[in-house]
Amino acid sequence: MTPFKSIALIPAAGMGKRMGASINKQYLQMNGMPIVARTISVFEQSPLIDAIYLVIPVEEIPYCQKHVVEAYGFKKIVAIIPGGKERQNSVMNGLNAMREHVSDDDVILIHDGVRPLITEHLLRDSIAMAALYDGALVAVPVKDTIKTVRDGVVCDTPPRESLWQAQTPQSFRFGNIFTAHRAAETDGFFGTDDASLIERSGGEVHIIRGDYRNIKITTPEDLILAEAFLSVMKREDTR
Repeated sequence: MTPFKSIALIPAAGMGKRMGASINKQYLQMNGMPIVARTISVFEQSPLIDAIYLVIPVEEIPYCQKHVVEAYGFKKIVAIIPGGKERQNSVMNGLNAMREHVSDDDVILIHDGVRPLITEHLLRDSIAMAALYDGALVAVPVKDTIKTVRDGVVCDTPPRESLWQAQTPQSFRFGNIFTAHRAAETDGFFGTDDASLIERSGGEVHIIRGDYRNIKITTPEDLILAEAFLSVMKREDTR
């Protein structure tokens, strides 16, 4: 038995305005299943995950409970937590909700609710890395040249070999990420992701090479691409 638990914290409190849909993007159908349900199912089915905390806009909790949690029979979800104004607030709400039920050494995997193509091996690597270091970040090397732009004018071209595109899960021992979030909240600091809060506190976040198919569904084009990736991944699983 492992000396710690592995717990998924899934923030799905975004409004998804870029989708242009009548419902929030996490409830859009992806091959006949709501996106967020497909995401949750990966963690539900993984023997590595002990519990799931789901963060949802407060007004959507009854809908999510009925049409996602109950409809698909998810058993590992121990709490549905009201989201905050920003993603960072939502994650902090989730960390506060689990605070009395976890130890500082338990591994927390923070994963976007609309990133449904995460794989079991990335969960395994994330847990192993987070147990050893200050944090673990799934990421992929950027493919394109990146420009730094100010007022519409290019001012720098960073060397591409040093640039990685962050994905999720981003995984940490609870004590590390809770302390980092609490410090950011006290200071009024907002990072672009959870790993940036660990970096800010002087911690080392180690990279796990991710999968280019592990996309975050933000636009209608992303949904089309994700469905295509899912079809390919299902064929690979049957080989």
